[in-house]
Amino acid sequence: MRDLVSKYNIAAPRYTSYPTVPYWDNNMDEQTWISHLKKAFTAYNNDGISLYIHLPYCESLCTYCACNTRITVNHKVELPYIETLLKEWNLYLTQFSDKPIIKEIHLGGGTPTFFSADNLSYLLKTILDTVTISPEYDFSFEGHPSNTTREHLQALYNLGFKRVSFGIQDFDEKVQDTINRYQTFEEVTEVISHAREIGYTSINFDLVYGLPYQTINSINDTITKIISLKPERIAFYSYAHVPWLKPGQRKYSEKDLPADTYKRSLYQAGKDLFIAANYSDIGMDHFALPNDSLFDAFEKGSLHRNFMGYTTNTTKLLIGLGCSSISDTWDGFAQNIKTVEEYQKVVNEGHFPLFKGHSLTEEDLITRTHILDLMCKHQTNVDSYYVDAKNKFEEFIKDDLLEIKGDTIFIKENGKLFLRNICLAYDKRYWKKVPEGNVFSTTA
Repeated sequence: MRDLVSKYNIAAPRYTSYPTVPYWDNNMDEQTWISHLKKAFTAYNNDGISLYIHLPYCESLCTYCACNTRITVNHKVELPYIETLLKEWNLYLTQFSDKPIIKEIHLGGGTPTFFSADNLSYLLKTILDTVTISPEYDFSFEGHPSNTTREHLQALYNLGFKRVSFGIQDFDEKVQDTINRYQTFEEVTEVISHAREIGYTSINFDLVYGLPYQTINSINDTITKIISLKPERIAFYSYAHVPWLKPGQRKYSEKDLPADTYKRSLYQAGKDLFIAANYSDIGMDHFALPNDSLFDAFEKGSLHRNFMGYTTNTTKLLIGLGCSSISDTWDGFAQNIKTVEEYQKVVNEGHFPLFKGHSLTEEDLITRTHILDLMCKHQTNVDSYYVDAKNKFEEFIKDDLLEIKGDTIFIKENGKLFLRNICLAYDKRYWKKVPEGNVFSTTA
C-alpha cells in the first residue's frame, strides 16, 4: 500500500462537480443563465430542488480553511447581508413559473452560527413562506461548537432542521493552536447534548487528517473522543495544502505537515477506529452509522454528490445564494461574485450576481454521469468513454483497485482510497489540457 500511495499521490480534483471549476468555459451571461434556470425549473421542480445559502462571516480565521470567508467581529453586517440574500432569492422567484418545491436546504460558510438565531429565523421564514416543502425534505446547517447556542439549535429545529454538522478537525492543543481553530471536547459534548435533547436526528462531525503536527496518537485520541459521542456521520477529509490560494496556510510550511505515507497512515488509523465502531465507508472521506439516511442512500444507490458534498437526495436543480455560491441546473453551472461588497452591489441593482459559469456539452454530461456513479455507487458501465481511458484503467486493475465484470466497472476496497485518481481517468477536459503549476490539492 505504501508504494501505491506514492504512485497515486498526484494533484487531482475532488469532483463536487464536472467539469471542475478550473475547466469551465466561462460562457454564461445573465440571459443564458436565465434560460438554463427556466428550463431546469420546468423539468425538475416537481422532483424538488436544493437550496444552498452561503453565510461567509467568521470571527477568526482558521488557517487550514479553503472556503470563501470574511473575518469580522462586527455583527452589524448580519442584516444587510440577509436582506441581500432575500433580494437574490426574489430574483429567482421572478423567473420561476410556479411555486418552488424545496427538498434540501443547507446553510454553509463561513460560520452560519456567526448570525444570531433571530436573524437566521428571519432569513429562513421569509424564504419558506414562498415555497412548498417536499415531504422528503432534508434541512441541515454547519455550526461552530464554540458559538452554536441552544437558541440556534432550537430556532432552526423549529423550522425543520434535523441535521447539523460541526467542524472539529482535531482536539490536540498544538494542532489547534497552529490552525487557529479552538474548541474543547467539553464544549462539543455540551452542544451535542443540547442537539439531542431538542430532537436532532443526524449529527455530523468534520475531521481533517494531514494537518500540521498531527500524529497517530493525536488522531487516535480525537477520534476515540468523537466516537464516544456517537455522531451519525463523520467526514474525514484530507487536508488540502493550497497556500497559493489561501495565504493563511503560510503560517506553517510543508515540513510541518505529515509526509505522504505518514499522512495516509493517519487516515488508515482513523478508518480502522470508525469501522471498529460500526461506521461504514460510504464514499470519499465519509462514514455513517447503519441507522443514518446517508448509509441508507448509499445502500439503495440513491446517494448523490454536488457542491454541498454527499447528499441523500438526487436533485438536478441546485440554487446557490450568497457570495461565491454555485448553482447547478444539471446542464449549466453559475458561480456568484466572491466579494461581499460587489455581490451586494450587483444584487441591489437587480441583477444575478454572476462571476463565472459553464454550459455543459453532451460530452460533459456523459462524463459527469460516469464520475457521479464512481463517486456515489463505486461502479460505472463500460462504454466508449472507458475505451478512451482503457490504459489508465488497466493500471488500476493491475494494482487491485478495481475489477470489471461483464460491462460494469467495480471499485474494490483498496480502490476507495484512490477514488479521485479513478475519476480522473474519465476526466476528458483534464487530459486535453493537463494543468501547469498549482491548481488542485494532492490525493494522498
